[in-house]
Amino acid sequence: MGDVVGSRRAQITRAALLEAAREVFTASGYDDATMLDIAERAGASIGSLYHHFAAKSDLYITLYQEYQRRQQHRSARAVKAALAKGEGDALRLFVVGTGAYLEGCWEERDLAKVFLSGGGPAGFGVLTRQRFRDWLQANSVLLNGPSRPLSEVLVLCLTAMATEAGREVAIAPTRVRARRMIAEVLELMGRLYPAAEASV
Repeated sequence: MGDVVGSRRAQITRAALLEAAREVFTASGYDDATMLDIAERAGASIGSLYHHFAAKSDLYITLYQEYQRRQQHRSARAVKAALAKGEGDALRLFVVGTGAYLEGCWEERDLAKVFLSGGGPAGFGVLTRQRFRDWLQANSVLLNGPSRPLSEVLVLCLTAMATEAGREVAIAPTRVRARRMIAEVLELMGRLYPAAEASV
């Protein structure tokens, strides 16, 4: 029983530290944030912070990975719903997933702005490029079904378009502006259908 309580308490502390780190990184950026700021914001000791996270970079990368998991879940859920309604066109499924991803960029714009700003710990750029390549590979699998395989260049362009659009959506001044931008990006992607069909 004691182990269960201790484990639950550790999870609560870890979640509080991550939430505090999110707030501090959002307010100060990575470079100006300190471990002491994060511990104080969480109402925890600096020793407790170091017990859970080895360094500031560990907190930042954990926040990034959890954000990416939530984004993947949003996109996957949207694609699954479209499949359940009978949508079978791979490119349209990509557009549906992109719409969910972009909505996530707006919903979590505080984090999206931090991660898409180009800052972060040493080596973070390598991590984000690897994440882009992973996403590109997943999109290639999705968009290269037997009915209409798409070129690698088209998949690259669609994925890059979604990534850059996410950056702009996150810094949109209002929800209305963000929604308008999302709609325009998805419409532009939609215009690629005839060209894709003609090339098969």
